[in-house]
Amino acid sequence: MTIEKITMPKLGESVTEGTISTWLVKPGDQVSKYDAIAEVMTDKVNAEIPSSFTGVIKELVVSEGDTVEVGTLICTIETEEAGEKKQTDTPSSAAAETESISTATPDTAMKSRYSPAVMRLAQENDLDLSAITGTGKGGRITRKDVEAIIASGEKPQKQEQKQTATAEAPSPVRDEKTTEPAKVTQSDAAGKAIPVTGVRKAIANNMVKAATEIPHAWMMVEVDVTDLVAYRNKVKDTFKEKEGYSLTFFSFFVKAIAQALKEFPQLNSSWAGDKIIQHDDVNISIAVAKDQELFVPVIQSADDLSVKGVAKQITNLAKKARTGKLTAADMQGGTFTVNNTGSFGSVQSMGIINYPQAAILQVESIVKRPVIINDMFAARDMVNLCLSLDHRVLDGLICGQFMARVKEILENVSESTMPVY
Repeated sequence: MTIEKITMPKLGESVTEGTISTWLVKPGDQVSKYDAIAEVMTDKVNAEIPSSFTGVIKELVVSEGDTVEVGTLICTIETEEAGEKKQTDTPSSAAAETESISTATPDTAMKSRYSPAVMRLAQENDLDLSAITGTGKGGRITRKDVEAIIASGEKPQKQEQKQTATAEAPSPVRDEKTTEPAKVTQSDAAGKAIPVTGVRKAIANNMVKAATEIPHAWMMVEVDVTDLVAYRNKVKDTFKEKEGYSLTFFSFFVKAIAQALKEFPQLNSSWAGDKIIQHDDVNISIAVAKDQELFVPVIQSADDLSVKGVAKQITNLAKKARTGKLTAADMQGGTFTVNNTGSFGSVQSMGIINYPQAAILQVESIVKRPVIINDMFAARDMVNLCLSLDHRVLDGLICGQFMARVKEILENVSESTMPVY
């Protein structure tokens, strides 16, 4: 009998561990090679782990919610060849197994086990999962099943199904409608315990690692972006009409920071124990929130893009995050993080560095306030830029020079210095 091992795969360039959020199989299940056997979450991406073999699942070594390092054994599987030999040796056992399978209706055994991605897509597109036929193992509904229905535009009629269910079994429907609010009310009144799992657990682990291992230091500069605001407001409507997506202030900030990083490559670095890696490519990580989940996709080679190119990348990555379509490739290769905290109205913050990068820059809210210019008060559009730095890699001098350069670029934005196209 041959027992094969399946380990936690590496799901990204800097990913060192993953959390098993949901097992899609149980001991005794027959799986084919490349069948999804588990859903895993990291601080970079959500993904499914495929089986490396065809055979029968023997043991689940790691429990749901457990976080383990890449390469750790997560389950064992008896290969198909060994399974066939075993059945040949013990025909009575094989017959019993066949009888069990025939009476257990395995084709729909996993239909009601929905992954977080499937549930999220269904909620966003008002789909009734009970009306969808899954193509996955045991009738399981996969993300591709839901995406195919969304793309076809022929989603199941939720209202019709509710009416059918009411006609056939009115009591359960009434119970569901009347008891569910009571549960929520009781939970809210008593206080509810929320398990730390999935993306939130991955974020927590990464933040603890960054905060405990990286000696953080902070710096802030105040920038007059009056000319930038006037320029963007002048072209934003025409841009939106022509391109089909918005020209945000954040696009200008990312472009300016990418330009300054090219001039100060020390900021575009990572700590690697006995060495500092100074990256050639300027790949800007941006924080994108989706409900209670936070993702950090990457704008590749941001220094080579125009403001329009940056705006398009931000729009595409944000849309992917909202629809659950971010891939591992979208999350890899980041060398510096820019966080748009100003979108929440924040005016000052101290970010935790996105490990193993050397710095993160927070772009705060643009606020109009009085500023003294030539001994006179003038209303100006002002913004704070807050830098968190890894003091193992960076010192105040180089960071001060970098921030001064970002300030200079932003305070001199115009159609000639930073054209949109």
